Amino acid sequence: MANTYTQIYLHLIFSVKYRTNLIRSEWEQNLYNYIVSILQDRSHTAIALNGTEDHIHILIGFTPNDKIPDLVKTIKQNSSIWVKKHNYCNDKFGWQEGYGCFSYSKSQIDTVVKYIRQQKEHHREKTFREEYLEFLNKFGVEYNEKYVTDI
Repeated sequence: MANTYTQIYLHLIFSVKYRTNLIRSEWEQNLYNYIVSILQDRSHTAIALNGTEDHIHILIGFTPNDKIPDLVKTIKQNSSIWVKKHNYCNDKFGWQEGYGCFSYSKSQIDTVVKYIRQQKEHHREKTFREEYLEFLNKFGVEYNEKYVTDI
């Protein structure tokens, strides 16, 4: 739509199915590059991607011509197919159902990028579950403890 201007920054978080440690350092950067290409194909800007063996964080400049659930579904489906196609996990790879999505202002972007880049160091002291619950609480997101394990 002409004369429409937006600035939306979203932080997506999701984990490997059963939180299994399947993302290996030998191919994780290739996975991130593939996810960047998915984002670009959908007119979004990848700002930062990183994670650990069992989950990833993605910070994007979001273009509102898309729906967040559709974008996440496409990232998960296509990257799962990509991992299997390259025989990185013997067809065992998949993402868990659900995801976290948090919004930030432009003034917060540098802090979020730094946080995402330091994922491996950060998770030497904190589990994914602890981290994820902190996000939900920090952003005041109501949740059912029963379903938090599905992220």
